[in-house]
This record gives sequence, C-alpha cells and structure tokens, in this order.
Amino acid sequence: MKLSQFKFELPDEKIATQPAHFRDESRLMFLHRKTGEIEHRIFKDILDYFGEDDTFVFNNTRVFPARLYGNKEKTNARIEVFLLRELNASQKLWDVLVDPARKIRIGNKLYFGKDDSMVAEVIDNTTSRGRTLRFLFDGTHEEFKRQLFELGETPIPRYMGREAVEDDAERYQTLFAEVEGAVVAPAAGLHFSRELLKRIEIRDVRKAYLTVHNGLGNYREIEVEDLTKHKMDSEEMSVHADCCETVNRSFDFGKQICAVGTSVLRALETAASTDGHLKEFDGWTNRFIFPPYEFHLPTALVSNFQHPYSTLLMMQCAFGGYETVMDAYKTALKENYRFGSYGDAMLILD
Repeated sequence: MKLSQFKFELPDEKIATQPAHFRDESRLMFLHRKTGEIEHRIFKDILDYFGEDDTFVFNNTRVFPARLYGNKEKTNARIEVFLLRELNASQKLWDVLVDPARKIRIGNKLYFGKDDSMVAEVIDNTTSRGRTLRFLFDGTHEEFKRQLFELGETPIPRYMGREAVEDDAERYQTLFAEVEGAVVAPAAGLHFSRELLKRIEIRDVRKAYLTVHNGLGNYREIEVEDLTKHKMDSEEMSVHADCCETVNRSFDFGKQICAVGTSVLRALETAASTDGHLKEFDGWTNRFIFPPYEFHLPTALVSNFQHPYSTLLMMQCAFGGYETVMDAYKTALKENYRFGSYGDAMLILD
C-alpha cells in the first residue's frame, strides 16, 4: 500500500471541536465488513451487536495535562512546552517538545506560573523540535508532580483549532481512565457512559482492560510513499493476567472480541501468541498495521473517524478491508458524520 491511497478531502467543518452533549449519543456507523452494508445508529445502540460472554477490550490509560506555557529567561518570549514522558523521577527529567523550537538552546531556563513558581533548564536537544528539561524543584516528587500538572492544560489535539477549557479535563478522558501516562486520549473509549458500562454488565458482556500510553506518534506526518518504510514511534503498553483470562475465554468459546480503539487493536496484536491467545506483556510496541494484515484475536473494532493519511485510518482499513472502509468514509462525509477525537464512531464487524 502507498500513502497516497489514504487521501481524501476532509473539510474543516467536519472535524468535531466539541464533544457530544452526552457521551453515548454520538452517531455510530455499523459497517458489515463482509458485505460492505452500512447501518446508521446512535452509539448507545452498540450493545445490539453483542451478547453474553462477548468481550469489550478497553484502554485504561489516563491523559495528564501535558501542555504548558512558559517564558524564556531574559527575552521573556512565550514558549509552549508539551510534556511527552518522564525520563527520571529523582532528577525531574522530562522529554518534551517546545514551540517555537528555534528560540530554545541548551542551558536556557524557562519559567512557568504567574509568579515563576516553576523553573526548568534545557539540558539536551533530542530532536529538531524535542528537548530534555530538568525541572528545578526542592520538594518531594509528589509535590512536584502536583504543581507541574496544576500548571498544565488538557492536551486536546491542535486540529480542533482552540485552546483547552475546563470541560475538556473531564471529557477528554474516559470514565475508566486509571493508569497515568497518555498525552492522547483513546478516543473510542470516550463514548462509553456510566449507563452504557452498566448495561454491558447486565447483559453479561465481559470487560477487559489493558494499558497503552498513547503518544503523538499517530499524529506524526508520514514522509514516505512506501508504507513499508515508515517507522512508528514506540508506545509503552502492558497486558495483565486478568485481561488475558477474560479475552482468552471469549476466544476459546468463539465469542466476539471487540477492540475499543486502534490503540487496543495494536496492543492485542502485539501481545497475541502464535496459537491466537493473548499473553501477558509489559514493554513497548512500535507495530505498524496497514493493509493487507491478518488479525489473530479481535473480531470487531470500534473507532472514531480519522484524518486522511493517518496511521489510524490505515489500521481501520487493515481490519475492515481497504475498499470497504474507504467507501464507508465517503458515506460518512456525505452523511455529515463528525471526525476526530470528539467525533462519531464506526463499528466494524462481520
């Protein structure tokens, strides 16, 4: 497959900049991957397609307030600092992106907060835009993290074209978010309300949780036409025994295993054994899934509508079939589905 095969025109007005009023009342397109048949539903209708002992697999990562604004010493220039991950807790080292990058050099100090309560020093240039910062703070690690996150904003994607507001702290987070470490929300999970999660239990549909700390790699522009030459950024993930037990039970009984989001889809394939069962995993994955691809575990995928050229669209096409999914996208555009993290969802199922 070539990059150019994933091109389509996405008008700005199709991109959701605000979440639906109620989590489970976004639109849901059901795509029958064998026939290409499409149904237009509401997200809370998703349980119509699942029954006893089927399993939803969720990503329980928790988004932290990763976007900060500070000022450079002497010039007082405004600098955006995007926290990517903590490198060393005791030394308070963080891997970050800075913008504008050209203004920042090793040795520069950055000041954050109204009273410059937080100070960081640039100690390394890791990429053309990336930096390593050492935060200068005398308190405990818990006090440091609390103050740092109080300064940060919810890292909603830039394509929304607006600054984060107070409501984003709740809505750009799943209700089952537990393990801190993501800078991108697992968007498909945002549609699950408390009522819908309760209905899953009442129906005896299983819930399993794994962790993938979603990074910015899925938003990184692909710079090669030949997709076999693209290298994905690595993301930290873990799959524990209880998740394996639940998923493997459904697998052994021939039940549905629904990956809630492309991050879960990739994690399941990363941790799948040769006999098709899910095994425990604790490490990193840089698996790049694009058509054609033979899946081992998931039988269903629920995922939001993605941007052109994105690796997330490529994973959807790998699961549902290239022509089938791309035709569904034409329908989605015609029928005014909303795209992006706060947008509508597609369920792909046989």
